[in-house]
Formats: sequence, C-alpha cells, structure tokens
Amino acid sequence: MPSPSSLRTLQRRACSSRNLPSCRRYASHGHGPQYNEPTGYLFSEKPLPAGQKRKKEAWENVWYVGMYGTMGLAAVLLYYKPDTSVQSWALKEAKARMEARGEKTEL
Repeated sequence: MPSPSSLRTLQRRACSSRNLPSCRRYASHGHGPQYNEPTGYLFSEKPLPAGQKRKKEAWENVWYVGMYGTMGLAAVLLYYKPDTSVQSWALKEAKARMEARGEKTEL
C-alpha cells in the first residue's frame, strides 16, 4: 500500500496538469474565522447604559406566543388523550367476561 505522502504527490501532479472539478478544494482552511468570535456578552448584546430599557425585536413576541402556546396545547391534548393501555383494556375485558358468566366483579 502506498504511503499517504506519495498519494498526495500523485494527486497534485494529476490536478496541476488538468483543471478538473474533482481536483478543486472548496474548503476555506485558514482564511479567517470559521464562526462568530465570542465577545464575552450574552447573545453578543452589549449591556445598555443605566436607565435604558432593551427594545424587543419584532419576532420575539411571535416566538413567545408560538412556543408557549404550543406547549399549552400539547399539555391539554396529553391530559385529554384516550386511555389506550393494555392493562385498562384487559381490566374491562375481564369484567365483561366475569359478568357474562354471572360472577360478581368488585374490582
């Protein structure tokens, strides 16, 4: 098996003689920061001077209503969801069979 350095050399030779799309590198290695540099502030917002209030952006109220409204709706739907467990079905079935045989059910 050839060594990695010899494979790189072969690839460079093949790519230098032809301008093939497979020989191009689209990565940006070492060309500036790859992410937002940390500023030390929460969400990169500088603290306001004393006495000033933060102004909400237009999307924030929509996000609050959508997020907490969806959580409330999910809570209501989960509370009223039908009981589909095997245990409750088996209990109802056992009671119905016992009553059909004439036995008393005190469960």
